[in-house]
Amino acid sequence: MYPNYTVGLLHGKLPQADKEAVMAEFKAGRVHVLVATTVVEVGVDVPNATVMVIEQAERFGLAQLHQLRGRVGRGGNQSYCVLVTEKLSETGRERIRTMTESNDGFYIAEMDLRLRGPGEFFGTKQSGMPSLRFANIIRDRELLETARAEAVSFIQHPPDEDSLRRAVTYIRENWQRRYGLVQVG
Repeated sequence: MYPNYTVGLLHGKLPQADKEAVMAEFKAGRVHVLVATTVVEVGVDVPNATVMVIEQAERFGLAQLHQLRGRVGRGGNQSYCVLVTEKLSETGRERIRTMTESNDGFYIAEMDLRLRGPGEFFGTKQSGMPSLRFANIIRDRELLETARAEAVSFIQHPPDEDSLRRAVTYIRENWQRRYGLVQVG
């Protein structure tokens, strides 16, 4: 349909040499349209790339969409990122809204954390809420940072035995009935 345009194909199963060749052709302007998987997410710097279309954008996390969008607009020309979606869930709608309203990476990362959760710190699950019983990693961020700082300080400067004994006595007398913390500690 457009005989004067060359289309390149880039995906993760291509041999590395072929990937590099396709990217070199695209960067040089000999490939006009690059059809690619998310293999282009990181490390692609082609200043003349001005339009990106992301199909099924609702299936990607915000951080990944932000990374993909960052592949265009690296030169001086106006650039566009078109997000094509199918049926949107409430979370999908919120993702797309966030992408259209902001290009602030910190805000987008925070929204991604709110929508998907942090996942497992020592596991393989990439999304979901942590197993904190009472705290919320987003809502209680300041409190959790304060608790961490206090724990580090406690380890670096442990209290003398008399201070620790007074603290245990205080907890036993004032909180034992509600939480039973002394037996746990």
